[in-house]
Amino acid sequence: MNMGFALWLFAVSLGASALGGMLGMASGIFIVPILTMFGHLDIHVAIGASIVSVIACSCGGAAPFLRARLTNVRLALVLETATTLGALCGVLLLGIIPVSVLFLLFALVLLVSARQMLARRVDPAGTAVAAGTGGWAASLGLDSTYPDRALGHEVAYQVQRVPLGMLLMYGAGLISALLGIGSGVLKIPAMDTALRLPIKVSSATSNFMIGVTAAASAGACFLRGDIVSAVAGPVALGSVAGAVLGARVLMRVSNDKLRVLFVAVLVALAAQMLFEALHVKPLGGPA
Repeated sequence: MNMGFALWLFAVSLGASALGGMLGMASGIFIVPILTMFGHLDIHVAIGASIVSVIACSCGGAAPFLRARLTNVRLALVLETATTLGALCGVLLLGIIPVSVLFLLFALVLLVSARQMLARRVDPAGTAVAAGTGGWAASLGLDSTYPDRALGHEVAYQVQRVPLGMLLMYGAGLISALLGIGSGVLKIPAMDTALRLPIKVSSATSNFMIGVTAAASAGACFLRGDIVSAVAGPVALGSVAGAVLGARVLMRVSNDKLRVLFVAVLVALAAQMLFEALHVKPLGGPA
């Protein structure tokens, strides 16, 4: 592999991880299509590099988010149990459900999530915290606060409807395993609409969780030989730098702007999934 291609891999992963780290999504959902369509890499090698990128992105963004007190670690551990269970069930269903049906289902989920996030433009960060709701959140001590630089003050929030959130996390893990993508793109809307978290807390907590999920898949990819060091190395370096950059942007941007950006990404990904479901190649590509 020549130096030019390695630098290209570094630049691609830096940009993808900056966007993914800022939105709390797995950067692989951007990296895999780019590496296969423009880098002409085998899909399995691209997925292996993507998993390395997700782990690097999660680790790179974890420290800034934890220092800024944006990550709700206690909540992440609770939700990750449901996500992991969903991912294991998804692995068992591989090959049973037609791929085109999965792409169509995923596109519909993304569009519904985008609509719900747009409908809830008033973020909890700008509203008063309700009285104690009790239930799972109170029993597990999931409610917390975070300092919002854009607002200039400390924001308190309460976690709501934890059982519904865990059910949605199970679905996120299930669909991500079936499609071979990161589950962050589904975790953010779930935490936003079901748990009623501020969008910054949702993004930071999702970033923490996706690294744990990806680490479980990395061993299997390594044993299959899908992780090629010449490709994964530049991707990992770019991912760490991009994740740190994305974390800094997230801490400075307003909740409303972040929500609009995330909805735009959801709609773009939904369009991509619809193209895949209908076997349509955008930009005049080969069928």
